Amino acid sequence: MDTRYDVIVIGGGHAGSEAATLAARAGARTLLLTQNLETIGQMSCNPAIGGIAKGTVAREVDALGGIMGRATDAARVQFRMLNRSKGPAVWSPRAQCDRGLYRRAVRSQLERQPKLDVAQGTVSGLRTSADHVSGVVTLDGRRFEAPTVIVTAGTFLRGRIHLGLHAQIPAGRAGEGPTVELVQVLEEQGLRVERFKTGTPPRIDGRSVDFDRVERQDGESRPFWFSFYARGEHPRQLPCHITWAGSEVKEIISHHISESALYGGAISGRGPRYCPSIEDKVVKFPQAERHQVFLEPEGLDTTEMYVNGLSTSLPPYVQLAFLRAVPGLEQVKMTRPGYAIEYDYFPPTQLAPTLEVKELPGLFLAGQVNGTTGYEEAAGQGVLAGINAAHRALGRGEIILRRDEAMAGVLVDDLVQRGVDEPYRLFTSRAEYRLLLRQDNALRRLGGLAQRLGLLTESEQRTMDARLELEDRVEAAARATTLPPDSANPILGSANSSPVREPTKLADLAKRPGISLLALMDAAGFDFAPEEVEWAEIELRYAGYLARERDAAERLAKMDHFELPAGMDYRPLSSLSFEAREKLETVRPRTLGQASRIPGISPSDLQSLIVEVLRWRNQAGAPTA
Repeated sequence: MDTRYDVIVIGGGHAGSEAATLAARAGARTLLLTQNLETIGQMSCNPAIGGIAKGTVAREVDALGGIMGRATDAARVQFRMLNRSKGPAVWSPRAQCDRGLYRRAVRSQLERQPKLDVAQGTVSGLRTSADHVSGVVTLDGRRFEAPTVIVTAGTFLRGRIHLGLHAQIPAGRAGEGPTVELVQVLEEQGLRVERFKTGTPPRIDGRSVDFDRVERQDGESRPFWFSFYARGEHPRQLPCHITWAGSEVKEIISHHISESALYGGAISGRGPRYCPSIEDKVVKFPQAERHQVFLEPEGLDTTEMYVNGLSTSLPPYVQLAFLRAVPGLEQVKMTRPGYAIEYDYFPPTQLAPTLEVKELPGLFLAGQVNGTTGYEEAAGQGVLAGINAAHRALGRGEIILRRDEAMAGVLVDDLVQRGVDEPYRLFTSRAEYRLLLRQDNALRRLGGLAQRLGLLTESEQRTMDARLELEDRVEAAARATTLPPDSANPILGSANSSPVREPTKLADLAKRPGISLLALMDAAGFDFAPEEVEWAEIELRYAGYLARERDAAERLAKMDHFELPAGMDYRPLSSLSFEAREKLETVRPRTLGQASRIPGISPSDLQSLIVEVLRWRNQAGAPTA
């Protein structure tokens, strides 16, 4: 194997897989180094991809040439579109996956990439030359050279598993050792390190579940693919089941709460607020009579099930006791206990918007090492780190996605400008332009960028062009075609909408609440599939809202074009508040727009900052605009 590369990626999880893929697609000779080749693409926690905001990121990753969407489609054993009752503008795709199929699909996609090598090895050292990354060293003494390195070590950095107060196991995840040497090396390079925790629930044998006592939840039969570019066949579909943790479970956990690693004092790291353990639910929400529990299949070739909603750090014997207090699980067999895991992360304000470490050129960080949680958040970071690492190595310009361009842009901007004080999870509420950042238009938003950057094959480019052209044709047909009253009124009546008395454009009828553009198209004699009509329907129905968001996005773009001098000293600027000066000096934003999103910086600070920047430019003889 060669020892010289353009990009080296450390870690083969969701961030690492995408980083390696995109670096290679961008034309960089890339090496992915991972501790265990068999666990590339491993779903360490729940076996699902997508959900609120996350489904949009998964489709953005695919639009840019990533592999998450393709792997999800190859492994999907159940699909549901969340938020259907709220209208298509906020629909969120979510797929239950077969763990084994997903992992194998990721590995297969990686091995198809030209310019990408995959190797097993534990990185123990980072090589630098003149304060710039120059390569890595592995525990077995191998040396690999590259001008850029991406660290995507997940929860492996000094990871420690907790099962109760006394069982503490050094591990990155169950059965796999932690990474210690690498984090020590990065600390020596001056990176600040802090500690977070997360956890998983127990797994159970599905053959021991009384399915008569739980609620069956089937997926949707409507065709859907996460990938815009590939249309593979889906595996056989499986149901999930719903049950509840009620008063008996609460009583057991309350009685044993002192044995929890979290509440007994064994864990100091902060956990994700939006994915609490069952101990947190019982302690922090005592008024809740019960908590929902989802029984999710692990795959087609196993009876094992994931007990979503019962994440815990209690001892295994307590876990079995509260499991058997859940309706339907009275005789359950626990195949694996749940556990909490504590791990190191690097506060992400140390990073530039490209995810490059500010103080160590050539080093990029992506995934949970930046304080995030979730497969999709990791994948989104991996894509951007991979592209930017390749571009740095090849002497190209940096790629930064604005907050109005992608959910992944919102994610990265939040991380590097605001930092984290708990594991970060992406929500649509974090996006100011959530109507613009939908799952259905991810290809339209980002496919052109992927094409310009050379991230797509010729076949993928043709697929993209054909899809966007078809969507445009649907919209044009809706605007140009009229429907007579005798065809339109039955559709309007079914939605309790007032009838029309003269031929009316489909575009106008589709703006009415509850009126399906697909039904109107069918009535007008067109033969389009539901997926082909979705984008046009949203654009027509929400035209006014979308126009307002686009105007606001243009104003944001103007602020993001106002650059802040890289060498400016903010400390003596007395026209700014002390807090603003302190934050600006720490974060070092590149633009006025980025500065505006730093907590603690007020509108008056921004106005003063503009004046100070213009004064600085005049004194330096630099352009003022």
